[in-house]
Amino acid sequence: MNEIFERIADGLADPGYVVVDNFLSPSEVDAVLATDDFRNSLTQFKKAGIGKSQERQINDTIRGDYIQWLDKATAEAPLQLYLNRLQELIDYLNPALYLSLKDYEVHLATYPVGAFYKRHLDQFRRDDRRKLSVICYLNKDWQDSDGGQLRMYLGDTTLDILPEAGRLVCFRSDQIEHEVLAANRERMSITGWLLDKI
Repeated sequence: MNEIFERIADGLADPGYVVVDNFLSPSEVDAVLATDDFRNSLTQFKKAGIGKSQERQINDTIRGDYIQWLDKATAEAPLQLYLNRLQELIDYLNPALYLSLKDYEVHLATYPVGAFYKRHLDQFRRDDRRKLSVICYLNKDWQDSDGGQLRMYLGDTTLDILPEAGRLVCFRSDQIEHEVLAANRERMSITGWLLDKI
């Protein structure tokens, strides 16, 4: 994984984001999709909200995904492997980029057909712990016609990224606005943030 970690560090240093394929192998993706959590995602995940704590609200005109937060202590083995890999990434990035990342928070996400998430930043107004956003996609055989791209706003340009299985996108949580375009099939990911405070 060191070669992938090095590519992530280089991309974060400049231009502030990176897209790497095969962060999870095809067999690792299959194992995650076979977990009880993902097999029952549309019935067990909770409707995602916007905002934090008392400000949190459900608003389908802004966000339509369903999520389930992961607990490090109880995550099934395929998900634990992914969490361990995130910890390894933190251990690599801290000395490589002089960061002080200390923890992570991760949820599983599924977007039903037609669901989207309007343009936003991942860092809350009153909580700046989220430093890096990390999204790993789980969608096998995804095509352009399936939609569901992650659109990143990069100054005067945009970059659309297909949510292909095993692909990891990592970017600065406080700087890069982004949105999820509506998809024509169910869209799944493991979405998280690397934090500088526990």
